[in-house]
Amino acid sequence: MFRTNQNWTSQTNQPKTLSSNLLLPPSRRHTTGGTAMARIVSRALPFASRSSLHLPPPPPFPGAALPLPPAAGAALAASLLSWRGHTGTPEPSIAAPPPFAGFLAGIRGFRKGRRGQASAKRSQPQDAPPPPPPPPPKESEIELIARIGVEEDMPDDPEVLNIVEILKLNVPMAMKIALDGLLDSSYSTRDTSISDVGKYDKVEVSVLLCNGNFIQDLNKEWRGEDCTTDMLSMSQYIPDLDVPILMLGDIVISVEAAARQAEEKCVTLLDEVRVLVVRGILHLLGFHHESSNEAAAELEKEEHLILKSLRWKGKGLAKSALDSSKPQTDSLDGQVTNGLKKAGSLRFYKPKFKYIFCDMDGTLLNSKSQVTARNAEALREARSRGVNIVIATGKARSAVIDALSMVDLSGRTGIVSESSPGVFLQGLLVYGLEGRQLYKRNLDQEVCREALLYSLENKIPLVAFSQDHCYSMFDHPLVDCLHYIYHEPKAKIVPTIDELLETAEIQKVLFLETPEGISSALRPYWAKAIEGRAHVVQAQPDMLELVPPATSKGNGVKILLNHLSISPDEVMAIGDGENDIEMLQLASFGVALANGSDKTKAVANVIGATNDEDGVAQAIYEYAF
Repeated sequence: MFRTNQNWTSQTNQPKTLSSNLLLPPSRRHTTGGTAMARIVSRALPFASRSSLHLPPPPPFPGAALPLPPAAGAALAASLLSWRGHTGTPEPSIAAPPPFAGFLAGIRGFRKGRRGQASAKRSQPQDAPPPPPPPPPKESEIELIARIGVEEDMPDDPEVLNIVEILKLNVPMAMKIALDGLLDSSYSTRDTSISDVGKYDKVEVSVLLCNGNFIQDLNKEWRGEDCTTDMLSMSQYIPDLDVPILMLGDIVISVEAAARQAEEKCVTLLDEVRVLVVRGILHLLGFHHESSNEAAAELEKEEHLILKSLRWKGKGLAKSALDSSKPQTDSLDGQVTNGLKKAGSLRFYKPKFKYIFCDMDGTLLNSKSQVTARNAEALREARSRGVNIVIATGKARSAVIDALSMVDLSGRTGIVSESSPGVFLQGLLVYGLEGRQLYKRNLDQEVCREALLYSLENKIPLVAFSQDHCYSMFDHPLVDCLHYIYHEPKAKIVPTIDELLETAEIQKVLFLETPEGISSALRPYWAKAIEGRAHVVQAQPDMLELVPPATSKGNGVKILLNHLSISPDEVMAIGDGENDIEMLQLASFGVALANGSDKTKAVANVIGATNDEDGVAQAIYEYAF
């Protein structure tokens, strides 16, 4: 019979999650709560019935680490399993199952039949008194053991930890029903190597919850296929090995893939994980849906019977047809899924960096100077996972606040505000915690005067930046575009150069011209005219900036890192322009978007998608976690 015992034993001398050291190296194993082992025992009672389990919910689970939903044990037959010291009581209207029903009754019947045959062979004296009835056979006990673990690179997600607690009870329940089904199984495609479990004292299986990266590495390492699946089962059964323990094997489940599938099926993550557990157990018992259409149909049928018996929600295999385009491998268990992390998946990953420094124009903003919904979602999710987003840009702080307010990412609950850290105006203005100004540097007044005069004489629009204000000498459509399209403060028109220089301290000036005009005339002229007194910066093809010498975003980022006591090893940076080069070099990991300059891409660790292809979101999902 199956003995269930609710005790949890800490095995400090076995620091592993999976059953066998042959499958996973110790460095990749981790258990929750030490190496807790679920031992669920049912006292001299048969398996749960497959046909009628109309039982009331079990009593509450006291002392659980996390609250369990009512569905956690809804399928427990109250007369069969004990629940952490509480024994359920069946409804009076339900007839108790006959004693020794199910699998163990079959074992006892077999042994009893053999004893009867042996007795018949022995001759009995005619006048001898009838022998006394033999004592009832001692019932054997089979202990079902489930080891439940979480991969060590998974963060402590509350829902996942709750599922772990539930699986400590659910996995042995599923094992029980699946083993019961072996007796009357008439499936033609199942590998029948495991049939008689009555000779074992214990049956053991392990379940490891992980993310997509981990299961992809397993597929690559053990199957030679670089893909992400929802589940892998790896058998530990060795035929003809005379030991008292049946090691079924290991079931590895990607909760990331399970979460996506649960959303598609409109079920909970727990529901989908339960389905994958059942499927994994069936694979370990010899069902292999990849071998043929018939095998897939038989696995789906048995899976449905188990789920129905336990009253668990869930659907069987999404397809039962054999995909002949893929190489057939016995260990391929679940559906092959898209390995790219998507919105909602970061909860299953620990962040690699504490800070992400991100440029605006040409990076976070697309070619329409907008933050796309996917970029906003990625920023929001990264921030919810404990990653700090810091803007490092040539724009004014007010422009960044305005642009991000369009996607509800500004203000104290967003990623930028007047009280948040940031690097602005090409590193000429740096703000620290609570918005405290850490650094400000102004452009030489003579350089400002020369630039303003050049603008007036050549009728080339120029905008002077003074913290959160902008000034210009005359109206021009390009000056208006800087405000209406690029979110910069609306420029105030000042009639004379002297009045403008007396009005504000200028940090930088910006010429607006065609890309051809800048490359052929403006840049060569000003690079020579201000040599040693200022520096030329070009972040956009149609904009040329004059800034103080030795100015860079990288210097502003370095000032902010020192203020925040952050090591560059904790920083990832994303940019596109030449003004981002030093920032990418300073960070531990630099991502240049594909639309960026060749010089910027040359210094980056990786080249991401373009700013019109949600390059920031892709960089966060692929490299930040």
